[in-house]
Amino acid sequence: MLRPPHTCYNHLYVYHLDLIGLAQIANPDLIGVWIEDDTSVLFFHTAQDKLVEQICQDNNCSIIYQADLSYEDWEAGQQITTFSVGSFTVAPVWEKGPADIRLDPSVIFGSGFHPTTRTCLSLVDKYVKTPELDITSMLDLGTGTGLLSIAAAKHGVKNIIGVDNNPLACEVATHNCLINDVNQHITIKEADLRRTPPVTAGVDLLVANLYRGLLEELFNSESFWQANLYILSGFIRSMEADLLAALPADKIKFLERTRSENWCLWVLAPNDSKFMVTTQ
Repeated sequence: MLRPPHTCYNHLYVYHLDLIGLAQIANPDLIGVWIEDDTSVLFFHTAQDKLVEQICQDNNCSIIYQADLSYEDWEAGQQITTFSVGSFTVAPVWEKGPADIRLDPSVIFGSGFHPTTRTCLSLVDKYVKTPELDITSMLDLGTGTGLLSIAAAKHGVKNIIGVDNNPLACEVATHNCLINDVNQHITIKEADLRRTPPVTAGVDLLVANLYRGLLEELFNSESFWQANLYILSGFIRSMEADLLAALPADKIKFLERTRSENWCLWVLAPNDSKFMVTTQ
């Protein structure tokens, strides 16, 4: 995340170590530590070769790889700037001007520029503000920056849980909830959904922007299908067949099925959902 004296992201210096469980790093140029499997990825605003070498010596670990790149390259060539989707204008914290949501995107997925995130935001905006649905609770799986949870809270959803397996994502999402003054309505939880299945009973809206393999695992769990409405994404067209085969076809109906730049998005509801939504 951004910490003084830094007010934006320009260049990233990345160090990937074969170790987890690092002690807290007291360095003003640290952006964050991304834990992935049994490794740690350290992100800095400036080169920190000597510091990282010392960390490796102290912890008996090695640098798997290191890189330096522009922030725009990290964001797949996208310049992170203000954009509008539905009724929301979303701005990074370093840009001035009016905005409904302000984000510190850090180095976390979910800044709003990937087609799945942006289209999920559009669908959350659409369904949450539909008065007859009266959505009061939401489960946001793979919350990333917290953008979708924040959008729902801005529309008045009072009980939201955002889940991510990445500790840095949880830290960033929590910070963004505070920035947008919706932290009283959103709880961010760190959890591996492969080991800790989500509790979906009583949830009005479940949003899952996840990779294909994890979605397939969740689809095969009967307990996953206890929410009232689902917005699902994170897979491309060639993956749809496997996911369709994993759906409990006798219990689930499609409300919407669309694509954005070859990425697929589904809106589903159980046949016995309390929401009477007209299939489109």
